[in-house]
Amino acid sequence: MTATPRRHDLVITANRLPVDRISSPDGSISWGRSPGGLVTAMDAVMRDRDGAWVGWDGEAGRPPAPFSHDAIFLRPVGLSRDEIEDYYEGFSNDTLWPIYHDVIVQPSFHRDWWRAYVEVNQRFADAVAEVAGDHGTVWVQDYQLQLVPSMVREQRPDLRIGWFNHIPFPAVELFAQIPWRRAILEGLLGADFLGFQRIADAQNFTRACRRLLQVTTRKDTVTRTLRDGSTHTTRASAIPISIDFTALDALAKTPAVMDRARELRHQLGNPRVLMLGVDRLDYTKGIQHRLKAYEELLQDKAITVPDVTFVQVATPSRERVDAYRELRQQVETTVGRINGEFGSIGAPAVHYLYHSYPHDEMAALFQAADVMLVTPLRDGMNLVAKEYVTCRHDLGGALVLSEFTGAYHELHQAFVCNPHDIEGLKQTILRAINTPAHEKARIMKALRRRVADHDVGRWATRFLEALAVAPHRPEAVRAHHRHTAVSSP
Repeated sequence: MTATPRRHDLVITANRLPVDRISSPDGSISWGRSPGGLVTAMDAVMRDRDGAWVGWDGEAGRPPAPFSHDAIFLRPVGLSRDEIEDYYEGFSNDTLWPIYHDVIVQPSFHRDWWRAYVEVNQRFADAVAEVAGDHGTVWVQDYQLQLVPSMVREQRPDLRIGWFNHIPFPAVELFAQIPWRRAILEGLLGADFLGFQRIADAQNFTRACRRLLQVTTRKDTVTRTLRDGSTHTTRASAIPISIDFTALDALAKTPAVMDRARELRHQLGNPRVLMLGVDRLDYTKGIQHRLKAYEELLQDKAITVPDVTFVQVATPSRERVDAYRELRQQVETTVGRINGEFGSIGAPAVHYLYHSYPHDEMAALFQAADVMLVTPLRDGMNLVAKEYVTCRHDLGGALVLSEFTGAYHELHQAFVCNPHDIEGLKQTILRAINTPAHEKARIMKALRRRVADHDVGRWATRFLEALAVAPHRPEAVRAHHRHTAVSSP
């Protein structure tokens, strides 16, 4: 149903709306809740609040009219096909993404992409300013919208503005490569509070401001002088994201999921050891390094098929970006080589699944897996590690975790590895296999306690509390109200 536009106390803005379009055979359109972790996180935040969400509806062309879904007011933002290509696939994912992930692949710099990024960020900012209530709170999400905080601040200085970075923030030496680095930093400094996954990310941001903008930084704050002579202070701090532990734990304990876990092991030949990788198909995830380590373990005869088998779930991602198409070809070639050498009819060495799966199927896979391989080369958090731990209410299994994930800083009791060190990764996998069950149960219990105590609800609450007490500019707010009073009819 179409909702009457009005202003709201809390506005979330992210690249995508929290709903997906569903087309019926009769041509009608409906909307279903998106499965992403961010949507789950915001559910708890917005359930008892007067909330609105600004985002792209996922289709090229004119956006649908604003509407309400599950008591949340949704304000769609439209993107043309060219803007999807330039702002999203181009600048966001072929310029920023490589830079923010340690330049694992070479970034591309195109002025047309930057212009599209600016234009789309302005469109999001305009929509936020339109739906946010007086003295409201705005929470901007992620690297696609780094200019939005200052753009909203220009129009609505009365608002309290926060931004959260779901991916790493790079060292200044890498960030400095971006031709539009000053504009990005100034865009972020429009916020009152900036949240990052790791302490190092927040420190990287403040260092970049100090070196590239020559502004005053002190511990976790950045202060700059504005055009009107006043100052604005932005606080930057680490508040790592998490998952809905209670809901996933309950799902994993259902008889249907536990039965499916046993069925999966049977379908895979009841191996003594089932290893599992679950990733978006992305070059940051270390899938090739993981496959190389597995292949060498087979070559060394440290493990054998079918005694040990490996399932790799690769969720399709950004298939129109060249680097991702090339990665898919490389991974599939590697899987074919390993299966050709070590597999047999009915018993492949690697079960490669290029699909996405529903939550209940993933929960069953997590329960079935003896060893979970989470080995990214760089990752802001990696919620798969937390999902695996949550699903192991039986205290079984072992988590092999890259030290280059945000999750490592919370789940450091896991079997930690450097994925660039193939020999070290091999030895870590063997330790995860061979450590006695009682010791692995002790480790898993500690990991589960950490995730349960620091769930997604706590993450959202901590962020909003930090935003509420962040420095603000009362003189700017008063000026805004004076201007509003004079211009009102």
